[in-house]
Amino acid sequence: MSLDRPIGPEAILEKKKKYIMPCLAHFYKEPRQFVKGEMQYLYDSEGRKYLDCFAGVSVINCGHCNPEINAKVVEQVQSLQHVCNIYLTENFVNLAEKLAEVTPGDLQKTFFCSTGTEANEGALLLASIYTGRDEFIALRNGLHGRTKLTMSLTGIQMWRTDPHPCGGIHFAPNAYCYRCPLGKKFPECDYACADAVEDLIKTATSGRPAALIAEAIQGNAGIITPPKGYFKRVKEILESHDALLIIDEVQTGFARTGKMFAIENFDVVPDIMSMAKALGNGAPISAFTASAKIADTYTRPGASTLGGNPVSSMAGIGVLDYIREHSLMENARERGQQLYDGLTELQKKHPIIGDIRGLGLMRGAEFVHADKSPAADELDRVLEAMKDRGFIIGKNGVARNVMAFQPPLVITAADIDNVLNSLEDVLTEFGY
Repeated sequence: MSLDRPIGPEAILEKKKKYIMPCLAHFYKEPRQFVKGEMQYLYDSEGRKYLDCFAGVSVINCGHCNPEINAKVVEQVQSLQHVCNIYLTENFVNLAEKLAEVTPGDLQKTFFCSTGTEANEGALLLASIYTGRDEFIALRNGLHGRTKLTMSLTGIQMWRTDPHPCGGIHFAPNAYCYRCPLGKKFPECDYACADAVEDLIKTATSGRPAALIAEAIQGNAGIITPPKGYFKRVKEILESHDALLIIDEVQTGFARTGKMFAIENFDVVPDIMSMAKALGNGAPISAFTASAKIADTYTRPGASTLGGNPVSSMAGIGVLDYIREHSLMENARERGQQLYDGLTELQKKHPIIGDIRGLGLMRGAEFVHADKSPAADELDRVLEAMKDRGFIIGKNGVARNVMAFQPPLVITAADIDNVLNSLEDVLTEFGY
């Protein structure tokens, strides 16, 4: 089918129903067919233009069809597309070198794969190899993937579709200050949710867990952002039990939060870190990385057929170069603050916005009723109206009541003003 003659959303829905497994849903009551992307904008099959405020769930950090990155990718496709990384090619070692330069602390050695799930699975494997242990701790409401182990470590029921999850997994309370699972208030709580990890190790595990895995900011949980000292306390507890800290940066990495990686906002160096999504800016690539001390214990044969392939690796190199050359971390901080300030002003006028959280250009606005119960239906109505006005905004949260802003990091001040102004109009129109 030619791109200048798209089949349209109704025909896609018909084919989807016939040929795609029903587990895959879609946004919107009246979805659009997107046919073109251009930096922070999307275009549908009828030529309408949209400001993308979700970036394919934190994938397109450098913008849709970024011409600088794509030029490098096209050149690579035309010279060498794939031979598998069991042969010697240059791009994947150059990308690994660049990652060692930008990852925190002593993280140095990388294993490349294709998806965030695969990266998390590999990180967990490496933790078991290094520690000789096989129990894991995860946080409630976390999301780590769709393989059996990563799904078993996912703490959101709607994503735990495996009827027979893995054993040896224990869940600690997450740092959800707006709805504290322990019924406490910060800072008077003195990081009680972090201390709960200690109790969990002593009461629910053998006392010898391999690692705790956590997102630096829980994306699908609703942009749940821990207070500053949370991960420091958790790391101290884990070290006292010779357990590792695995940080999942699949959604939060590559300048999204104003730092190259979100965990840097918490002044903690993880033992192992996973990454994906924005590393390829749309190309399928992921990785997990660790210090040489930990990584060097992974000596038995291991390879990923498409991991570190020349094309995807070139996309990753292009991403890192673009982030640096175009100051995307700085733009994420500045535009993220502008967005946060604007949402805070809207919150004063519209009580349906119960909480605003996040860092940089990863922001969540939780929609609630007067009694603080989730206002998911109201959010859906607002998102549909915003789509019709030309704004694509995400949603997440356990109750699906959190408006999620995760736009391309090339977004401008004028773009932020436009989405805030339109959101105010919609909230006012609906009486929220």
